[in-house]
Amino acid sequence: MKKAEFIQAVSEKAELSKKDTQKVVEAAIASIQEALVAGKNVSFIGFGTFSTAKRAARKARVPGTDKIVDVPATTAVKFKVGKRLKEAVAKS
Repeated sequence: MKKAEFIQAVSEKAELSKKDTQKVVEAAIASIQEALVAGKNVSFIGFGTFSTAKRAARKARVPGTDKIVDVPATTAVKFKVGKRLKEAVAKS
């Protein structure tokens, strides 16, 4: 599902205009992004939790060439699935 399709689906379920729904979806995404950048977790009970994890710098081998490269330290986004979402997807 693409963003436009998501906005259409939410618009129909919430009985809102597509324009208002787009503003809400974009504001929600921006709020989640701001929280993660600030190092906070974003949790939706039953749905899941967005968080960040720091990954240390390391050396890696390039397959096929056996060349060793340095991989810099980074911060990655993680998502842990909530119980209700996990169960709903498992039933389908």
